[in-house]
Amino acid sequence: MSLDVSPALLEQAERGEVDEAAFVDCVKNSLPYAWEMISSLVTRLQVDGGEFADNQTPPPDEQARGQLLRALASDAIRGALERHFGVRLAFQNCHRVAVFLLDNSVDDRHARFTSVRGQLLNQSPVLRDC
Repeated sequence: MSLDVSPALLEQAERGEVDEAAFVDCVKNSLPYAWEMISSLVTRLQVDGGEFADNQTPPPDEQARGQLLRALASDAIRGALERHFGVRLAFQNCHRVAVFLLDNSVDDRHARFTSVRGQLLNQSPVLRDC
């Protein structure tokens, strides 16, 4: 299971109405490594400026790696995080998460990061089993 869903949040979903802030809080509590990674990248982007901020350090263990995979592979979780932080997320391999401004001026940089070429250039034998 990827999220620890409270009975109250599950009840909301069963009724058809889900408060996105409650869902984001569920993600934050369920996937703390992924939350901290994305949150720190957003802060770095805000402080340092530029078009994007990314992480190039592999997760410390499989549990952390799994959290990143679950957070970024789920359209619902990823979309909620993008809306919450006001960024566009990109993901390569098992650890390279990037946050991009929501600004058309960074579209080219985002396209390069998420391209087939960008993916191939980010490969390493060390990351083969990530």
